[in-house]
Amino acid sequence: MKRAKKKTTGSGASVAAPKARASRARTAGGKQGTPETLASAETESLAGLKERTEEGHRKAGRTPPSESAGPRKSGAKVIDDAIRNFVPVTEDEKLLQQAAPAVDFIRTDPWRVMRIMSEFIEGFDTLAAVNKAVTIFGSARIGPDDPHYAAAEELARLLAEAGFAVITGAGPGIMEAANKGAKESGGRSIGCNIELPFEQGANPYVDTLINFKYFFVRKTMFIKYSSAFVIFPGGFGTLDELFEALTLIQTGKIYQFPVILFGRYYWAGLMRWLQSRVLGEGKISGGDMNLMLITDDPAEAAKACITAYEAQTAATAQREATKRR
Repeated sequence: MKRAKKKTTGSGASVAAPKARASRARTAGGKQGTPETLASAETESLAGLKERTEEGHRKAGRTPPSESAGPRKSGAKVIDDAIRNFVPVTEDEKLLQQAAPAVDFIRTDPWRVMRIMSEFIEGFDTLAAVNKAVTIFGSARIGPDDPHYAAAEELARLLAEAGFAVITGAGPGIMEAANKGAKESGGRSIGCNIELPFEQGANPYVDTLINFKYFFVRKTMFIKYSSAFVIFPGGFGTLDELFEALTLIQTGKIYQFPVILFGRYYWAGLMRWLQSRVLGEGKISGGDMNLMLITDDPAEAAKACITAYEAQTAATAQREATKRR
């Protein structure tokens, strides 16, 4: 066993040097929380996202857009490189980075504010006529042979037959299934694509495609033009949209807005943790657990969306009538 090294004081006495204390902080995966670990995790995470997205396209019988030749695209549009740095990064990343000195105006934050405004304008203009829609989220990784793919397609079909447009993130997997169900049932099929460091591409069942560079602009469109969210099994992006909606409901920003979790088995662990830990420690209230509806039945999910839309419409009419008095 190694002994601690000793150092000499001014009086000549020796004292043991303090042992270096190993950090007990670990990542959720069990590794030490060092900058090197984070950098490696970020690289692996992006590679994993690319792999899952490509897998979704392959399972649908398509060559992933990221493997096709030619310039990078975002959905149907070539990405505008006019305000990009020399290193290929996303617009979100550039916005959140501190600008270097003496850069061209088109590479500064004031210019990006104008680009952000243009994205909002394009989104509002394209979706202005949409007043009855449901957004469906879920993994890009699954293929047509997955039961959740069929369930998402069936749900979208039921919603389209009830007069709802269906909005997704435009990618493969659950998003493709939902767009397919809406389109093949004669409904409006909308895709809000996001710029990524690799070519994600849009699924072939989108008939209204909008391309976004900024996540927060895209998320605004999901909320603004939907009367409900249906959350199928998915990863971080799916969870982000789930908790974004719950936060807006909890803080009174939106109302009569159902958040439907599809797939009881998949969500069971999260629900147990929220119940025992988050609610148990008083971080949320008991009523917050009732903001989510859990089902395995497309018909039940569709009925919840339809009922919520009717309640929203009635509440809006009542408020307008109150204003006129």
